[in-house]
Order: sequence, then structure tokens, then C-alpha cells
Amino acid sequence: MNEKIKLEKEFEYYIKHQNELVEKYNDKYIVIKDQEVIGAYDSPSEAYNETKKVHEVGTFLIQHCSSGKASYTQTYHTHRVSFS
Repeated sequence: MNEKIKLEKEFEYYIKHQNELVEKYNDKYIVIKDQEVIGAYDSPSEAYNETKKVHEVGTFLIQHCSSGKASYTQTYHTHRVSFS
């Protein structure tokens, strides 16, 4: 399965479960892989740096978890990300 389709499935999971995820992870950056939350962090850089230690970049989605459509109105795709 190509990466874009895989990440779209992860994003669809987030949208479908947004209300329950917000109850549990409000204002955290959650990492979704295989339609399951595998981590929750205080910043996107922490989410990325910790997750890439165990999972291949491009196989997981990092999503800011908050209520409403405003939390997902912008989409970014990248193969190379650098967080300090």
C-alpha cells in the first residue's frame, strides 16, 4: 500500500474517532499507526523524534488532537522532516 493511502486511512481513523480521542488526549500530539494511537506527546517534535526511534518515517501520522474541524484544516506531506 502506498504511503499516501496509508496515511489517509490513519487520518480517516482520527476523524471518525475525534470526539473520543479528544476526551482522552485533548491538546496532545497523537501518533496514529495501523488505525491505533501508539503515543501522545506535548509537541510535534517530541512525537516525531520519539516515534521515529521505533517506527519508520512515513508509516505513522502525527495529529494535533483537539475538537472541531480547525484541528485538521491543513494537510502537509513530507518525506524529510527536521525537528530540533
